[in-house]
Amino acid sequence: MMENRYKKSGLALDKALKTIPLGAQTFSKSITSIPLGVSPLYVEKASGSKMWDVDGNEYTDFVNGLACVTIGYCDPDIDSAVREQMKSGVTFSLSHKLEAEVSEMIVEMVPCAEMVRFAKNGTDATSAAIRLARAITKKDRIAVCGYHGWQDWYIGSTTRNLGVPKIVRDLTHNFRFNEIKSLEEILLHWPNEFAAIILEPMNVNFPEKGFLEEIRNIADKLGIILIFDETITGFRYSRGGAQELFDVTPDLACFGKGIANGYPLSALVGRRKYMSLVEEIFFSGSFGGETLSLAAAKAVLIKLQNEPVLENIKKVGTKLIEGVEALIVANDISHFLSISGHPSWSFLQFKNTKTTTNMELKTLFIQEVMKRGFYTLGTHNISYAHTKNDINQLLKTYDIIFKKLKKAVALSNIKDQLDCEVLTPLFQVR
Repeated sequence: MMENRYKKSGLALDKALKTIPLGAQTFSKSITSIPLGVSPLYVEKASGSKMWDVDGNEYTDFVNGLACVTIGYCDPDIDSAVREQMKSGVTFSLSHKLEAEVSEMIVEMVPCAEMVRFAKNGTDATSAAIRLARAITKKDRIAVCGYHGWQDWYIGSTTRNLGVPKIVRDLTHNFRFNEIKSLEEILLHWPNEFAAIILEPMNVNFPEKGFLEEIRNIADKLGIILIFDETITGFRYSRGGAQELFDVTPDLACFGKGIANGYPLSALVGRRKYMSLVEEIFFSGSFGGETLSLAAAKAVLIKLQNEPVLENIKKVGTKLIEGVEALIVANDISHFLSISGHPSWSFLQFKNTKTTTNMELKTLFIQEVMKRGFYTLGTHNISYAHTKNDINQLLKTYDIIFKKLKKAVALSNIKDQLDCEVLTPLFQVR
């Protein structure tokens, strides 16, 4: 039955594997993250909060293009802006006025933003921020906390460091979120050698009181550039990002994902005294001023200013978190499941038990939720298109699945419930 449900996805994978490593251009959209045989692998279309796979199965989507889609798929205002811009061109031999228009809007909204440089992926922006910080400070070491992209300077600090020279890997040092001592230890071990501290100001958990403030103080005291990676939190947690929400202003910040509701655009922003040096470092690309993405971004930012986008996202996301918390209590499963995060970006966290691993639990969860018409890999990236009814239906489904997980743990037979291989984590990033 499962094979028939995802037959066309399987055929599409076989075809794609002939020309694409893993059959997908993005790790998180590949069989490294999605259990083979019990999940869709290829999309046909999407609209609002819904997505349809190539087999015609419909899903309420809580992944939303890996948190790129903040407004909703095929939003009419955004699509109209893009179509209108398309009439006059996409990429030109000169800069376009949209570059300045969107930059000005970002400067108005984001506390640290006095100047803006556009790129395409979050990795572009974070890597440019690191190069800029090194140019400003004339130092090389970087302290990191969170996920910051695929470039050598960051990915070399993870288990996915194949191909990264050791001399580069040794310049990046990880510290732990909400543990200020872990940052202080590495700064003390290599005194006066750090160019930047870069972190996601929030991911799975809220920052504890004083954590971000103390990092800001340390950076000021030691002359280190503080960078907030707001690739996900930007234009999602508040109109000015997590820095506005938590009232801590970095020197530089990186944005991406939902800035253009799925169109490829990222941005490095920051204080003028630092960003002016972008004229000297080399951070430039043919598509930095590509106008379809900028037109989409302008429409997104206008909508954020004129409509209750983030207020609705927070309301819907809070309903989801509170509903999941109630189901965890009602089903007595807190020993292996919890939920955390911001209402706009929350996480189901599976834990090992005496009889099952967290990845076995997560794999069974994904298998069961997919076949019931919901697309999630354990996170909830809420968009403006999600409705209270979407949440109510998801919670009803979760109640069924949580009972199934509880029974599998109690009977120690979770592998018998799986119609696929257990997922293996790509690498631990948080």
